[in-house]
Amino acid sequence: MKYLITIVGPTAIGKTALSITLAQHFNCEIISCDSRQFFKEMTIGTAVPSQEELAAAKHHFIQNKSIFENYTVGDYEKEALQKLDELYKTNDFAILIGGSGLYVDAILKGFDEFPEIDPAIRSEVNSNYEKLGIEYLQQQLKKLDPDYYQKITLENPQTLQNPQRMMRFVEVCIGSGKPYSSFLNQKKNNRTFTPILIGLDADREVIYNRINQRVDIMMNQGLLEEVKELYPNKALNALQTVGYRELFSYFDGEFSLPFAIEEIKKNTRRFSKRQLTWFKRNENTRWFDYATDRKEIIKYIEENLK
Repeated sequence: MKYLITIVGPTAIGKTALSITLAQHFNCEIISCDSRQFFKEMTIGTAVPSQEELAAAKHHFIQNKSIFENYTVGDYEKEALQKLDELYKTNDFAILIGGSGLYVDAILKGFDEFPEIDPAIRSEVNSNYEKLGIEYLQQQLKKLDPDYYQKITLENPQTLQNPQRMMRFVEVCIGSGKPYSSFLNQKKNNRTFTPILIGLDADREVIYNRINQRVDIMMNQGLLEEVKELYPNKALNALQTVGYRELFSYFDGEFSLPFAIEEIKKNTRRFSKRQLTWFKRNENTRWFDYATDRKEIIKYIEENLK
């Protein structure tokens, strides 16, 4: 039996530290599932593990792509599953860690098969969005896939404000000539591993304090300089990310620096709430307080080995 010990939870809760402890205990390697830590140009603002942490356990999918590459969740699913197959040849365990719920789901449950989309269509949708705003994408989806638009409106309305997700929905509708929803819930790939899901949580005040402290640390580590270097490429999808967007607005002269920093903290707190909402949908996750003794978590995992 092969096991994928999966660690989820809000940002800044301590997932990296736990993953290293578990990787060392089970003598296995770590698959990162943070969709922004893939990019080598983004280090400070994505809280990439330190050199000491990377040396403490073997990591995969950390800064392995460029922001200039078009890297989708479907690409990640294929590559991560290939890596897991490779790891399972010599080990019964692997660790999956991340705060990107869609990417976690892709590994655990499989991702729907979508057709290849003509890059010209993708470019046109992106150009129309830049000219006409999010309302253009909303109206397009409402026209091209009214059922899915209604479902999002009722179940996950914040998605309607997410340009990356909305552009994807629209480009699939236009490129395939079919509703986006027609590609959902197809037969999933079988998984060769058994997942054991561990969630880390804390009181909201604790999470918010940890987020605020992390943002201050990032600024002290040089986040402003990192964002300044990336500023010429601010329109890239990979950079539509909390911590970068707000500082782009500072460089645009729209925000003062103190206001931009407060916006990063506020938007990261909001992001953490969305993360928890997503992860708590999975009833198979065993939640622990972030300060729980690691031995207790290891004991729970070992009791669930078949």
